[in-house]
Amino acid sequence: MNDMRILGSQLLHGLQYLGLMIVALATLVAVGIEVNTMWVAQTVTLADLLLLFIYLEVLAMVAIYLQSGKLPIRIPLYISIVALARYLILDMKGMDNLRLIVVAGAALVLALTILVIRFGHVRYPYDKDEGGH
Repeated sequence: MNDMRILGSQLLHGLQYLGLMIVALATLVAVGIEVNTMWVAQTVTLADLLLLFIYLEVLAMVAIYLQSGKLPIRIPLYISIVALARYLILDMKGMDNLRLIVVAGAALVLALTILVIRFGHVRYPYDKDEGGH
């Protein structure tokens, strides 16, 4: 029975590693496509740069997870804020005032969430045996 647990754990760990490699590879392909698009257009916009930053954050998230086995919740929050900023930049002219305020408010809520998490980690640090960073 113990051997089955070990085998199951190893199988899940291997599938997790495979999934992370697929995410990293797909992100690299997306970076290549975006760079090619900029090259063909012979221009780089702020939206292009923000998209590249999103890709870099995804790669950083995969690298951190591979190194530590843990995923800091702040990284997906950072990605979300950059994605919202990119959305605002791309579609600002076509947005009504309410949508603009809602998207900006969502970015503010995410930023405040990061602030609360950071404060919590400093004020109430995890013990090493609790799985904290």
